[in-house]
Formats: sequence, C-alpha cells, structure tokens
Amino acid sequence: MHATRTGVDTAENAVPAAIGTWLRRRSARADDWTAAELVAAKRGRTVSVVIPARDEQETVGEIVRTIRTALVDEHPLVDEVLVVDSHSTDATAEVAAAAGATVVAQDAVLYPLPGLRGKGEALWKGLAATTGDLVVFVDGDLYDFTAGYVIGLLGPLLTDPGVDYVKGFYHRPLVGAGHTDADGGGRVTELVARPLLNMYWPQLAGFVQPLAGEYAGRREVLERIPFVTHYGVEVGHLIDLVEWRGLDVLAQVDLGIRTHRHQGTQALGRMSGQIMLTIMDRLKAHGRLVSAESPSTLLAQFQRGEPTHGVERELVLTDLALTQRPPLSTFRQREPLRESA
Repeated sequence: MHATRTGVDTAENAVPAAIGTWLRRRSARADDWTAAELVAAKRGRTVSVVIPARDEQETVGEIVRTIRTALVDEHPLVDEVLVVDSHSTDATAEVAAAAGATVVAQDAVLYPLPGLRGKGEALWKGLAATTGDLVVFVDGDLYDFTAGYVIGLLGPLLTDPGVDYVKGFYHRPLVGAGHTDADGGGRVTELVARPLLNMYWPQLAGFVQPLAGEYAGRREVLERIPFVTHYGVEVGHLIDLVEWRGLDVLAQVDLGIRTHRHQGTQALGRMSGQIMLTIMDRLKAHGRLVSAESPSTLLAQFQRGEPTHGVERELVLTDLALTQRPPLSTFRQREPLRESA
C-alpha cells in the first residue's frame, strides 16, 4: 500500500482533475466573510437556523444565545432560530426556550403524521417548521460553537448564486484520558463513509467531512430531496445532490475546531451500519447494485452482561432498517397536514 500526501495545490496529482478544480473553486474559510457583509448581501432573503437536540441541556443554551446575540441582535443576519426537541428526557427544551429559541417537539410538527425516530427525522421536521429562504443546520452538542459557524455556512449561499448547498468541515479532536488526538474525531467518516464514497462516488472525494452535522442550503433545493431519518441523512444528501445538481453546486467551508460529546464504539457501529445501508440504497436506486437478496438490517453486538448462547456476553440486536421521509415539497402536495400548536 502506498500513500501520497498532498495539499490542495497538488490535489490534481492524487485525484481526478475535476476534484482539484472543485477544491479550489468551492472551498473557503468561515472568516472569508463578516456578519455585516452578509447582512448587506441578504437582499430581502430570510435565514432560518435549525438545531436538532436530544438531551443537550448542557450545550444547546449557549449555542442559541450566541446566535441570537451576534446574528439577530447585533447583526440581523438570522431571522429564525428553531430547536427541534428530539424526545429529550432532560431540560433541553426549557434551556433552549430560555435562551431565546423557538422550540418544537419533533413529533408535534406535521401532526398527526406518525413520528419516526432519528436525527434525520428531526432535521426534516425542522425544515418543515421553518420558513427561511436559506436554512442552516447546526448540531446541538457543540462545546466551542461560535457565530462563525453560521456566518461561514451562509457565505457561499449569499454571495454566489451558483452554490446550493454548503458543508462545514473542521478539526475534530478526540479527547481521552490524559491524551488528545487533534484529529481523532470523525472515526466513522474515516473507517466507513470516506472509503465507500471514494469507491462509488469519487466525485465527492474532495469533501473533508462528508458526515458533518453543520451545513446549509437553499430551501427550494432542500425541499426537493429525501431525508433519511437516521444517521445516513448527511451522506444521503451529498449523493442525492451530486446526482441531481452536479458537483459544482456543492461547497465546503472550514469552520475551525469542533469539540463535542463523543459516542462509544458500539454506538458508532450502529451509526456505521446505517450509513452503509444508505449508500447501498443509493447504489441500488441508481442501478449500480444488483443483489439476489437485500442486506440484513439486523445488527448483532455483544456487551458485558448475562451470558447468551454459551458466550459470557449479552447479545444485543438492533434493527437498522432504512426509513426516510420523501422530499418535503412532494409530501406537502400529497398529504397536506397542519402543524400542531
């Protein structure tokens, strides 16, 4: 195995020339714009920020306060801050509301539509419950959030009409007992998503963090793509958009550093399975996967506990079956539902 180290300047030597060109054209830094510059560039357009949150009482309040202070009160860049409470068992909803966000319960949006579980469901419901021409999605578990996240994601959308969707990327430290790996986060990206995308959608190889939870898009585009209801939502977006709109409408912005709560290995295994099923679904949809049988969606994992089947471990089974919401625009045409108060 031979590895070649390359920067953006020599990327053409390691990836197809089109990717090197895209990296130059469509990669930027959050500090390339100021809030004041983007307010001037809005020209009547409105901006919604959607924060999906489940048991994030420790972090969501500061995220909301930062957005409201810097980008609503000081600079009127953001018109709406919405937190989607995704079945929290703590004070997430109360903390977010006290900080100034509009808070909706995930299952109350588009009621009486039966609710589904998962991050993608919260994002889809957040899109449905907001009205902004541009929609920014920000995870609710960030410890070092700054207004620059929102500014950076909006920069290309407000200044370049050729950009439809912007993905964030950052350094993701993995903090352990007495040790910090500066870029050790994003394990599912490196072990699962990146290899599979390079194999089957190499045009997406230039994305530093294809699974990043911070991204933004134009409403008319977001409402015309499906949302996988679980952790496959981000990779599903990229594949669907590059197939529909082409690579050049996609951009990425360096947001600096992202520190958040890391999940355990078994949780990452479940996330990986969901992402793999999403990619396989897209391969099948585009006629690139022919299989005599559909993949099993049941994931067996072992953990400490009561012995199972002669093994001194507890066997835990999780159904990772792929579910997804249809494009919001077609859903509304087909099944008009009211929003619950």
